[in-house]
Amino acid sequence: MGLSRLAALHGVATSYSPSPDVTVSVPDDTVIAVLAALGVDAGTPADVRKCLAAAESRSRLLPPTVVVWAGEPLPPALAGLPPGSTVTVEPEPSDLPGHPAGRPPAPLSMRARAAAPAEPVASGEPAPAPEAAPAPGAAPAWWIPPPHGVHRIHVRTPDNRRATATLVAAPPRLPQPPEGTHGFLVQLYSLLSARSWGMGDLGDLADLAAWAGRSVGSGFVQVNPLHAAVPGKPTDPSPYRPSSRRFPDPVHLHVESIPEYGHVRDRAALDDLRQDAAALSEAVLNKGALIDRDAVWELKRQALELVAQVPLTPGRRADYCDFLAEQGQALEDHALWCALAEVHGPDWHTWPQALRDPRSPGTARARSELLDRVDFHCRLAWLTAGQLAAAQRAAEDAGMGVGIVHDLAVGVHPAGADTWSQQEAFAHGMSVGAPPDAFNARGQDWGLPPWRPDVLAATGYAAYRGLLRGLLAHAGALRIDHVMGLFRLWWVPEGRPPTDGTYVAYDAEAMLAVLVLEAHRAGTSVVGEDLGTVAPGVREALARRGVLGTSVLWFERDWEGGGRPLAPEEWRRDCLATATTHDLPSTAARLTGDHVTLRHRLGLLTRSLEEELTADLTDTAEWLALLARLRMLPEGDGDEEAAVRAVHRFLRRTPARMTGVWLPDTVGDRRPQNLPGTWDQYPNWRLPIADPEGHPVTLEEITASPRLHGLMEVLRPRKPHTAPPGERRP
Repeated sequence: MGLSRLAALHGVATSYSPSPDVTVSVPDDTVIAVLAALGVDAGTPADVRKCLAAAESRSRLLPPTVVVWAGEPLPPALAGLPPGSTVTVEPEPSDLPGHPAGRPPAPLSMRARAAAPAEPVASGEPAPAPEAAPAPGAAPAWWIPPPHGVHRIHVRTPDNRRATATLVAAPPRLPQPPEGTHGFLVQLYSLLSARSWGMGDLGDLADLAAWAGRSVGSGFVQVNPLHAAVPGKPTDPSPYRPSSRRFPDPVHLHVESIPEYGHVRDRAALDDLRQDAAALSEAVLNKGALIDRDAVWELKRQALELVAQVPLTPGRRADYCDFLAEQGQALEDHALWCALAEVHGPDWHTWPQALRDPRSPGTARARSELLDRVDFHCRLAWLTAGQLAAAQRAAEDAGMGVGIVHDLAVGVHPAGADTWSQQEAFAHGMSVGAPPDAFNARGQDWGLPPWRPDVLAATGYAAYRGLLRGLLAHAGALRIDHVMGLFRLWWVPEGRPPTDGTYVAYDAEAMLAVLVLEAHRAGTSVVGEDLGTVAPGVREALARRGVLGTSVLWFERDWEGGGRPLAPEEWRRDCLATATTHDLPSTAARLTGDHVTLRHRLGLLTRSLEEELTADLTDTAEWLALLARLRMLPEGDGDEEAAVRAVHRFLRRTPARMTGVWLPDTVGDRRPQNLPGTWDQYPNWRLPIADPEGHPVTLEEITASPRLHGLMEVLRPRKPHTAPPGERRP
């Protein structure tokens, strides 16, 4: 009992329910290990009693972070303050428009009171009238709502108890995208143009957005995470296991678009690099080679070294200095990690002891010794941010109502820049994953160390806020991978199987409030990837705050009423509706059963090939029958292209706010970009977009494809849309 109570006080689950009628107990060893990662020693019964007594004896006047939503009741922490308590809010200067730079806004002071009048806050003010009961959904009359932002709140009770906390004041909902907008989903590295250096880049992204907005009326382009990768040979190709989520990877730069590129003196060296880059692209597009991120980066790094030798113009220098000031310590730490990784390797755990602490004297000396390399990596971050901004401008100039939808991975690599620079924020010795379920009896271990919820709260979610602010700076919207992680994550102790993990809770109210606040500041929408096991109430909480869900056609069935495919009018409105994702088969592969034979060749099936094909054919036939009944498949059976069009015609009929088209679907690609459950058996994250025969196609060929234009014809706007107040333009 004691261990269970202690675990509950720290948000650590001692049991979980993989299905409504099943409860699984978590091993005590797992609970003890997870508590240890949270700084709680529960190794012996005596330790448990000691920690439990200490935890239960603590009485906090305020939690470390308090959330208030505009126009909604105050949280119990504030509403329940003793009458007569003095409450002072120090607003965040940047959140108060109109205040001169450098002049802090005046604190907001108020006095908590009951129904009877209390003393005025300051001498000379009239005594307040007796307080009437607040209207439903309103804050009490004594409360002065602060502006949206992250503030400091100070409380002093009549008996002189004091408390200070972070106050997150958030608008009630996120900005919403225009209704009925459609767009493309693409893994950027897979989108090579005739000018690419062996993989798709930000120039290609801007070009795709400009074409899609103008030529086929698209409202957005969603890309994979562009986070900085951990360098190495080979580099981990997965965009979902980055070194840093805060800063983008300069491998995505389109080198020729950098203004200084045209002023490089050593033109011969640049020409040689461009020829080598052309050979890389030729190998991928015409010789069956896989995308080689390491080879691409080696060429770009050499070119960028030459570009960095060109002095910046006064205006460019001023812009760079502003960027450095704006990014501050976070960028300096990231750039220093990159510089140290060049010298000592990409795993900071193996560096000399003095360099493993980013604040040690030894690291400070290294910072001075590597100043030129630190500046080089800072400049790369600046250049990449500039091209991200250019891609979003290209989308907006093309009339897109949303623009570029960026992707936030669920975590970071344990050896990367974020875990080095923010060591106290991560639960070391733990990995994020997923519990066993009907699709994977062994569970999953993703190899990503989780954030500590206690440290996030104690620091006012500073790391989380900085991460979101950086990602949203040049985004039209943000997709959050495994959005359920805002509520809880499955922690797996190092060295144990995923079945021996447990859930750890996060303060979802605070996580959502920070998300809504930062997205509101940026004017961006948010899409949550809420596929798989979702705890009760999570989708409702997300929808209340305006976070769109993700609905994939093949999973949209009436699971509680027989499992029939859902008719289009039964789909939810607040979602991004798609036929597939990067982790699933393409639509052509699904319709033909190619994905089953691929998994059979790789030894991934749990049943015989015949059984799997029969089940898959039955599933597909049910959907095709529904499409036929709805008269969405006039061509009849046996026409693959027509069936792909019918699937998207169906998606367009749903009330979903956004409809996403997997770009490889537009040319009949049958190969998944990622095949879960494989590592070196399949070339995950390294395939270019290809035609039905597997021959790679360029951006230019994709945009000229008759198959694409036939598909996009079914996605023409339903009708003109007038955006209500607060919505984005269509």
